[in-house]
Amino acid sequence: MHYSFFHGKRANVSIFMSIFDSAPSRSIFSSADGAMALAAKESIMSASHAADASALDANADVDLANTDERLYNHDLAPVPRARRTWTGYSIFAMWMLDVHSVGGYTFAASLFLLGISGWQVLLALTIGILIVYVLMNWVGKPSLVHGIPFPVMARVSMGVMGANLAALIRGVVGIVWYGVQTYFASKAVATLLLLFVPSVAAWRTTSFVHLDLLGWVSFLFMWLLQLIIFQRGMEIIRKFIDFCGPAVYVVMFVLMGWILYRAGLGSLNMTLGGKVLSGDDQLHAMINAILLVVSYFAALLLNFGDFSRFAKSERQMKIGNFLGLPFNFVAFAIITAGSEKVFGTMIMDPVEIVSRIENKVWVAIGSITFIIATMGINIVANFVSPAYDIANLFPKHVDFKRGGLIALILAVLVCPWIFVDSPKAITIFVSVFGAVLAPMYGVMMADYYLVKCQQVKTAELYTMQPGGRFYYDGGWNKVGLAALLLSGFVSVGWELSTQLLKLLPANNLGWLIGAGAGALLYVVFMRMANRH
Repeated sequence: MHYSFFHGKRANVSIFMSIFDSAPSRSIFSSADGAMALAAKESIMSASHAADASALDANADVDLANTDERLYNHDLAPVPRARRTWTGYSIFAMWMLDVHSVGGYTFAASLFLLGISGWQVLLALTIGILIVYVLMNWVGKPSLVHGIPFPVMARVSMGVMGANLAALIRGVVGIVWYGVQTYFASKAVATLLLLFVPSVAAWRTTSFVHLDLLGWVSFLFMWLLQLIIFQRGMEIIRKFIDFCGPAVYVVMFVLMGWILYRAGLGSLNMTLGGKVLSGDDQLHAMINAILLVVSYFAALLLNFGDFSRFAKSERQMKIGNFLGLPFNFVAFAIITAGSEKVFGTMIMDPVEIVSRIENKVWVAIGSITFIIATMGINIVANFVSPAYDIANLFPKHVDFKRGGLIALILAVLVCPWIFVDSPKAITIFVSVFGAVLAPMYGVMMADYYLVKCQQVKTAELYTMQPGGRFYYDGGWNKVGLAALLLSGFVSVGWELSTQLLKLLPANNLGWLIGAGAGALLYVVFMRMANRH
C-alpha cells in the first residue's frame, strides 16, 4: 500500500491552529454522501444494529452493515450530533476537577523542592500549562471531528488491530493512575473518620500489603463510591463534572484566602526546598519543572478525545481548555507557600492542611472537596480511557460499563500506594509514565496532521476488509508499531537511566524525547514505505 503525504490542496493545513477559531469546523461528509448512506441504512441495517441508528445520523458514511463486530459496539461508535452536548463550560468544569485534586496539589507542591524561587516555579508552571493547552487542542480535534474515542482514533496510525496495543498501553497506565488518585482521595476519607469517630485510630495498628486497616476501609469506600457514579454512564459523568467543578473551585479559593489571611501576603516564603540554586542550575531546574508539568498530563494528552468527541464545536473545546488549564496551578503555589508560615513546616498533602484547621465544619468541607475533586480527575483522566480501552479489546462481549468495572478491580490489585510514598517517588512516577505514553502521542499526531493531512473516512475505522485504508497488513500498521516501540525504548530507557540508575543527571526529558522520536520515526518510516 502506498501512503501519500500530500493530497493536492488538502496538504495546506496548519498544525499551529489559532487559539479561538471563530469559524466552526467544516463537516467531513457531503450531503450526497449522507443521502446515499441514509438510503443504504434503510435497506440493509439489521435488527441487531437498530439501536445504533442514531450514530449513523451524525456520521453518514459509517455503514453499519459493514462494521466488524471485533471493532464496533455502541460505546465505540461515532457520537451523533444530537449527543454532542459539551460546551466550553463543561470542559472548563472538567479541568476544575482535574487540576484541583490531592494528586495535582501534591505534584505541584513537589516543584518547590527543586531549589528555584517562587516566581520561577510560577513561570515554569505557566509555560508548562500553555504547552499542554496547545498539545491538548491538537489531540482533541480528530476525535471531535469524527466523534470517536481514543482507541478508535489510534486505528488511524496503528491499524484496526494494532490499535489494541496502543489502547492496552494507555489502559494499563490509566489503571495505575486511577489507583493512585483513589489512594490520595482515601486519605481525605480517613481524615473524616478520625474527626468524627476518633476510635478508628486503633485501626492503624493492623496492616496488610503496606496499608493499614483504616487505609483499606477508606480506599475501598472511595472505590465503591466511584463505581456507583461510573456505572451511570457518560451523561451522568458530565452532570457530575458540571455541578462539582465550581463547588471545588469555590472551596479551594476559600482555602487559599484563609492561608493568605493567616500567613500574610508579604510574608510568603516562595523558596521552600531548603536549597537555592544559581546560574545554569536554576535554568536546568526550571526546564525540569516545565517538562514535569507536561508529563503530569501525559495520560490526558492521549485520551482527551474521549471527552472532546462530545463537544459541540472546536471553538467550544478550545475555550474550555483555555479557561480551565493555564490559570489553575497558581492557587497551588500560594497554598503551599503559605502552609509553611501558618503551620511552621511546608505541607505537601492538602488533606493534612485541611485537617489542621481548628474547625470541624471546615475540616469536613475541605475533606469532602478533595474527595469530589479526586473523583473528578479519576473520571477525566483515569477511568473513562481504560473503560473504552478494555471495551475496544473485546467489543463483542465488553461495553463501557463492564470495561470500567474490570479497570476498577485491577486498580486495587496493583497496590497503588506503593508508587507514591514520597515527593521524590511522585516525580519519578510522573516522569517514567510520561515517557511510556509520549511515543503514542507523537505517532498519532504526526500521522493525522502530517501523513493523513486530516483526511480520514470514519467508516473504514470499523471494517476488517483487506481493501480498507486502515487494514494495512492484517490489521496492523507495522510502520507505526516499529516507530512506537523504538521511540518507547529510547524514552523509557532515558528515564530509567536518569531517574533510577542515576547514570545521567535527572532531567525529565522522557516525554519530550518519546513524543519527538515517535513523530520523527513515524514520518521517516512512512516515507520509506511510500518509496518501496
